[in-house]
Amino acid sequence: MGKQGSPRSPRPETVDKEEKIGRRSLDSLSGNDLFIGRRIYGTEVSKAQGSKHDQSCGSSNKFSYSWKKQHSWLRRNLKSIVLMISVTGFIFFFDSIMVSIFPSDNSAVVQDFSKLSYETPHKNFDQDASPVQMYSRLLNLASNSLAKNVFKPDTPNFREERSSKSSQWKPCADNNKATTALVRSRELSNGYIMVSANGGLNQQRVAICNAVAVAALLNATLVLPRFLYSNVWKDPSQFGDIYQEDRFIEHLKDEVDIVKELPQHLKSTDDKNLSLVTDTELVKEAKPVDYIEHVLPLLKKYGMVHLFGYGNRLGFDPLPFDVQRLRCKCNFHALKFAPKIQEAGSLLVKRIRRYETSRSKLDEALLGESMARNSVKGGDQEPLKYLALHLRFEEDMVAYSLCDFGGGETERKELQAYREDHFPLLLKRLKKSKFVSPEELRKTGKCPLTPEEATLVLAGLGFKRGTYIYLAGSQIYGGPSRMLPLTTLYPNLVTKETLLTPQELAPFKNFSSQLAALDFIACAASDVFAMTDSGSQLSSLVSGFRTYYGNGHAPTLRPNKKRLAAILSGSETIKWKTFEDRVRKMVEEGNKVRLRPYGRSIYRQPKCPECMCKF
Repeated sequence: MGKQGSPRSPRPETVDKEEKIGRRSLDSLSGNDLFIGRRIYGTEVSKAQGSKHDQSCGSSNKFSYSWKKQHSWLRRNLKSIVLMISVTGFIFFFDSIMVSIFPSDNSAVVQDFSKLSYETPHKNFDQDASPVQMYSRLLNLASNSLAKNVFKPDTPNFREERSSKSSQWKPCADNNKATTALVRSRELSNGYIMVSANGGLNQQRVAICNAVAVAALLNATLVLPRFLYSNVWKDPSQFGDIYQEDRFIEHLKDEVDIVKELPQHLKSTDDKNLSLVTDTELVKEAKPVDYIEHVLPLLKKYGMVHLFGYGNRLGFDPLPFDVQRLRCKCNFHALKFAPKIQEAGSLLVKRIRRYETSRSKLDEALLGESMARNSVKGGDQEPLKYLALHLRFEEDMVAYSLCDFGGGETERKELQAYREDHFPLLLKRLKKSKFVSPEELRKTGKCPLTPEEATLVLAGLGFKRGTYIYLAGSQIYGGPSRMLPLTTLYPNLVTKETLLTPQELAPFKNFSSQLAALDFIACAASDVFAMTDSGSQLSSLVSGFRTYYGNGHAPTLRPNKKRLAAILSGSETIKWKTFEDRVRKMVEEGNKVRLRPYGRSIYRQPKCPECMCKF
């Protein structure tokens, strides 16, 4: 791996031919030359001027001889003259193409980039801080490769899932009518289940569908879930602010009774916390028997139970087939974003694609009718393809990982201070456990990918410099200086903040979950979705959504962090072609869509009989 802790890694004395060619592009990312600028080529034409003749013309024979001599010279050199003119014309043509591809005005791009919200709410990163580079040599090779491949045709390797049988599986969790086992009458209900879900948008989504399954399992009536206010997310949004309440209730009415409020006569029971069940009282990924033994008795005794701080507290196996299918129906069909979120989401997608495209099942599931209202006729114009990238490099994740990201002593002190403020339990646990070095953590794939590493993966996969990239999330640790490798090699970078006007974003300001819903839509609707952390709830839910509705044409790229660390460990000597081959092989293997293994998330891997049908 490249030397960490310094802005530039030293180059080895022995350099292969390929590296010598590509030395120029990223030698100083901290300078003003952020992008490959316009190069003006010209030719100097010397004009030979003859001296004036003392005599007027001379004899006609002399003139004839002179003309023949010149004509002979022209014939001998005609090919050279034509070649010179052609080369000159090509240079000027190439120059105009380069200007149209690469911004000639860096300030315009930097101005757009300054609108991105990469600073954390806790501090303002130094905008002029020196960029931290862990793999300077590879970045140089990547930049050279992108420059050489400007006019090469796109490689379609990652336009479809790497599974020839993907299209045989179709969504069907909503097709079958409720089975007899799940049809309940209100008279037979065992009581009411209240749920207060914690976390952000995606954790809450999982909690909602788990609560629906538990209500069916315990033959209970579900009260519309509430969302707890978090000091981390700072979002007071409730169910109706994010999802369509009436549609949710109506869509699940055959399997589960859902009401908006707890009956008045049971509110005093809830106020006294008589039937409160906290998240700590249920084991993570609890089995049905845990609910039957610990929750059902309280439900029958008090007529209601309140699952407080509820989240990932229902396992995926073993679970009855009909209950598992109900989970899929909830996640992929019943939960639809509120109209204002769908409207803003359709604007995002429209402005990236630029021109109208035929609406896919994926578009319809995400955006409903708002996609048709916001479409733009493009005539014969093809809509732009775009890649959505979810970077999980926020300060909390970086600090919690205990990894080293090349920022030296300043970075170590900064992240340690953050741990002391936000993760005291982690520090207490570390004192009792065996020390694991940052190098070992990286080697075993425990470190989140940096923007620099994500850039190298995209370049290694062959995505061109002109690729349009939608960046999901915000508050990237290190701010713009950390993002510099990505914004330099891939300048067509957009976010919801750059695609929507301040007026269009105003209704979502200070509502982090609603803003996250816009990222969810833009990522799920993308032509290619690239994640940097497979453990992220957003990445998991988006990839599952794309598998369910994508019909085999919505690939998700999942870099294997352990294998990538092994590849990058040779960053000072590896040839770029070798790097490309190894990265492609790594991602291709992770891109295969397999049947859901036992015990794995049905939201992330819905390809199973409970969710999808094989035709």
